[in-house]
Amino acid sequence: MIYVLDSRLSDAPFPPVERAESEPNGLLAIGGDLSLNRLLNAYRAGIFPWYSVDQPILWWSPDPRLVLFPKRIRVSRSLKKAMKRQPFEVSFDNSFSRVISACSEPRLGQEGTWITTEMKSAYTELHRQGFGHSVEVWLEGRLVGGLYGVAIGQVFYGESMFSRVPNASKVALVHLARFLSDAEFRLIDCQVHTDHLVSMGAEPLDRESFCWEVAQGVRQPGIPGSWQGKTARAP
Repeated sequence: MIYVLDSRLSDAPFPPVERAESEPNGLLAIGGDLSLNRLLNAYRAGIFPWYSVDQPILWWSPDPRLVLFPKRIRVSRSLKKAMKRQPFEVSFDNSFSRVISACSEPRLGQEGTWITTEMKSAYTELHRQGFGHSVEVWLEGRLVGGLYGVAIGQVFYGESMFSRVPNASKVALVHLARFLSDAEFRLIDCQVHTDHLVSMGAEPLDRESFCWEVAQGVRQPGIPGSWQGKTARAP
């Protein structure tokens, strides 16, 4: 039986992640809201929201979880060549609203998006409070790719990425991983399996191990506040 969250109690604890359904994999709770406190509590417990416009808020903790350890980022030879060939410029937290809006655009073959107006508003507030961050990739002054997510302590929870030219989202992830590696972040949460992320070094981690890593990481100071003006070392 799926746990129902009370939207009036944003500090109410989530049920233990071990109670998540195996089918669909990781569904733990429904309802509640996307208030700042609830989102931060969710991420600290290894839980994230993911739902469509016609659904209530759904909360997930899949097992296994796809993660990328920043120091293990894999940059293929072809990607290295592409990054040298095209003069990409990369920034952090310069255009969060543009990045999340671009990520919310329906993909080819998709009718809608899970990044609802409610989600955009909630994550923009996380950004204002220094928890939500974006990576922007520019080509000749145009925003051509990027990603956004949430950072708590030394854990980065990736939410979505987009690309308008080949390799742009990969460039964003490479720069993020280099930046977080230098800052001693424990991991990047990629949530669910995609071949794209696996090709760049992401790997499955069982739920117990993932939650242990998160519990250790969120206690660390991390990089508080805005990341605007930060840079990553060259790949």
